[in-house]
Amino acid sequence: MKKLLLTLFLFVVFGISYAQINTPRQFFPGLFEAVQLSDIFPDNKTFVDATPRRDPELIIKDYKDQKDKPGFDLKQFVIENFIIPGGNSAVFKTDVSLGIRKHIDTLWHVLYRKHDTVSKWSSLIPLPNDFVVPGGRFRETYYWDSYFTMLGLQESHQTEIIHNMIGNFAYMLDKYGFIPNGTRTYYLTRSQPPFFSMMLDLLAKDEGDGVFVKYQPELIKEYHFWMNGAEKVKPGEAYRMVVRMKDGELLNRYWDDSDLPREESYKKDVDAGKLTKQKLSDFYRNIRAAAESGWDFSTRWMDTTGKLETIQTTFIVPVDLNCLLYHLELSIANSYHLQGNGLKYREYTTKALLRKKAILKYSWNEKLGWFMDYNWKTRQITPHQTLAGTFPLEFKIADARQAAKVASALRTKFLKPGGLVTTFRRSGQQWDSPNAWAPLQYMAIDGLNKYSYSGLARSVAESWIGTNIRVFNSTGKLMEKYNVLDTDVKAGGGEYPLQDGFGWTNGVLLNLLNKYHMDNL
Repeated sequence: MKKLLLTLFLFVVFGISYAQINTPRQFFPGLFEAVQLSDIFPDNKTFVDATPRRDPELIIKDYKDQKDKPGFDLKQFVIENFIIPGGNSAVFKTDVSLGIRKHIDTLWHVLYRKHDTVSKWSSLIPLPNDFVVPGGRFRETYYWDSYFTMLGLQESHQTEIIHNMIGNFAYMLDKYGFIPNGTRTYYLTRSQPPFFSMMLDLLAKDEGDGVFVKYQPELIKEYHFWMNGAEKVKPGEAYRMVVRMKDGELLNRYWDDSDLPREESYKKDVDAGKLTKQKLSDFYRNIRAAAESGWDFSTRWMDTTGKLETIQTTFIVPVDLNCLLYHLELSIANSYHLQGNGLKYREYTTKALLRKKAILKYSWNEKLGWFMDYNWKTRQITPHQTLAGTFPLEFKIADARQAAKVASALRTKFLKPGGLVTTFRRSGQQWDSPNAWAPLQYMAIDGLNKYSYSGLARSVAESWIGTNIRVFNSTGKLMEKYNVLDTDVKAGGGEYPLQDGFGWTNGVLLNLLNKYHMDNL
């Protein structure tokens, strides 16, 4: 019944037909659960990314006929009926002596994927253009990863690839009404941090401001996705991604339209669900909403205990998400300004100004001198100070006094030997201490520069570049994340082993290398 209701919901809201949203769980009922709960593959993502060798209905028929017979081997059955995926970057070996720039230049080719190689039974979503993937287990396009990858592609003068990837995102906005978390059918119930308008800023540097007019329909579609239902939400209530605050302001949260365990992390979600006191459907939705945030997982989504079973993502109005939507509103306003449409320009400028005012009202913590997330249920700022608090600098929402306080906190609390730590909590979750991530380093550095804290920005960049280079010189790899407290120790935590490749690390590193001319720290 839940499958049917979700299908109907997606069709009514986004126009996605049943045939378009078949996921591995829907294709292989019974077999899916057996495989994902059996540990025949260490990573649950392996099976949902596997390609059926023949019609799923025939595979299921054979599975039902054979599964209860003596000697049935589940793993052998899967291997015989599916092409098991492997990551191209995992077999790539670099020559460290050629230097980090040569490594990144080579990796653009290693991580490049052709768009026209999708089986009709694969969980991959077909795309019209070629693209670059993050690497490792991430064998498909990811939404917010792609922006930070593009930073490096632009430095490598790969404008055509940037153009093609933006074209893919526009295609998905036109087809589905939103950009999914990643280009897999099992991601079609959620998005990711909305960086599409930021991508257009990058493309405009190469192709001019006409890109904002060209992609205006898609900008508006993304905005409507995030603001769906806003007109009917009452103060102190929420609907999907929209929250109307107690005084009537409109802000946003993360949300997923499914309340089932994630297909790509099925066993971990089922196991974690055994520990929670929440209703299971609420717990799974909170887990999924955190996945939409990209911060999966962090204590920023949990109560003061910091335990995963207390996750409450849908209660939280994230400061970074709302800064991104502020930028989206300004981008739409700019597209109308370029068309000479004053009425629509003023409409979206007003939306942006109201959002800015609400961010300052609900997220600023004077005592900490930091921008925080806000719990709309408890009507209080959340207890966890995180690096997401730098986003108001990147989008010039903070005033000069607030920016000074944020810069001070970055210098005295967040900056560690290897870069900026994500949070101060050592929870074992990958988006907590001691880990650091390229996209958050970039947003902080760029935000500091926008308020003329260029010396601190340079110090952060030096620490981060140094970490990247040290690990590269010792391993020949660029990693998904780094330990910035114990710089000789690999980053850990999370639901899967440390991944190398890695799209957004490469992109941010190359951008910073060129900006600060620091190849040989």
